[in-house]
Amino acid sequence: MTIASDEALQAALATVIDPELRRPITELGMVDSLTADADGNVRVSVLLTIAGCPLRDTITEDATRALSGVAGVTGVEVELKVMTQAQREALKEQLRGPGGQRGIPFAKPGSLTKVYAVASGKGGVGKSSVTVNLATALAAQGLRVGIVDADVHGFSVPALMGITQKPTQVDDMILPPVAYGVKVISIGMFVAGNQPVAWRGPMLHRALEQFLTDVYFGDLDALFLDLPPGTGDIAISVAQLLPNAEILVVTTPQAAAADVAERAGTIATQTGQKVAGVIENMSFLEMPDGGRMELFGSGGGAVLAERLSAAVGSDVPLLGQIPLDIQLREGGDSGKPVVLAASPTAAATALHDIAGRLATRPRGLAGMPLGIQPR
Repeated sequence: MTIASDEALQAALATVIDPELRRPITELGMVDSLTADADGNVRVSVLLTIAGCPLRDTITEDATRALSGVAGVTGVEVELKVMTQAQREALKEQLRGPGGQRGIPFAKPGSLTKVYAVASGKGGVGKSSVTVNLATALAAQGLRVGIVDADVHGFSVPALMGITQKPTQVDDMILPPVAYGVKVISIGMFVAGNQPVAWRGPMLHRALEQFLTDVYFGDLDALFLDLPPGTGDIAISVAQLLPNAEILVVTTPQAAAADVAERAGTIATQTGQKVAGVIENMSFLEMPDGGRMELFGSGGGAVLAERLSAAVGSDVPLLGQIPLDIQLREGGDSGKPVVLAASPTAAATALHDIAGRLATRPRGLAGMPLGIQPR
């Protein structure tokens, strides 16, 4: 009989990814012990961050599957334990850096994360649907992506992503749920049922700050913030907390909508932010004969991009036009973004194209210290 080696067993466990932290459990110090007897029976003890870890069954199943695939293994027993306070402190320090210090990692000079604040002049233009589909499309390309549902009063991202799981709290660190490879945090995860959140400015600012400070997203390629419509408290708070965030403006084709959306973009002239581009949603309805019905007029996105370019003094592109699509609505209702559909629709294709344009924008190093000293 082939006897499984310790090296092979460790290598198998290294393929088990913590579903919340998205890193191997071996790297996170979650493997407490690992033994195998001469008959091929393997026993592994895994440390959970908290006793009520919501994904304990996932970890058990993944560890069992990984170890069962090692040559010589005849049986696997997974024992789940809970980290001590000292072990949790060590984990937080490993994740956050020396001292486990808090702060907004995306606002630090060395951050390479592209932060997109998705804004609109008014509600009802499909801003949240655009946000979750762009984030999901980027994650499907292999990028590390997160979403902050910053629309505290009108939160909708959890439902659009099919998330019912609560975040896991490890002392003062919050681990966000993950759906379709995207890490998501929303105030909707902390309220009971469909209760309204009746907060004023200071509480809104504090909630956003806590999301950015206490929630552990890890190293992201892109972070999307789904902003409430208009130019109120949250938009100002984003500019203060994340001055490098770039604004994506979502509008519909009619001139009236473009006029209102222009205000959401020109706030950049007051905050010093960059406008990454304009996205026109509900652009047209494809007809069975191949024609297009422009239910909400046409040209609003292009006009808005031109106006914003003049207002901010730099090129603001029209990133794409998304047609009306019943599957886009159905995907939102079911919690599965349309970009994941097996047979891409016109809307899914447009969203993938926009995501592709965002993905090709490099995480720049301009102005960042490289730690190189002249000799």
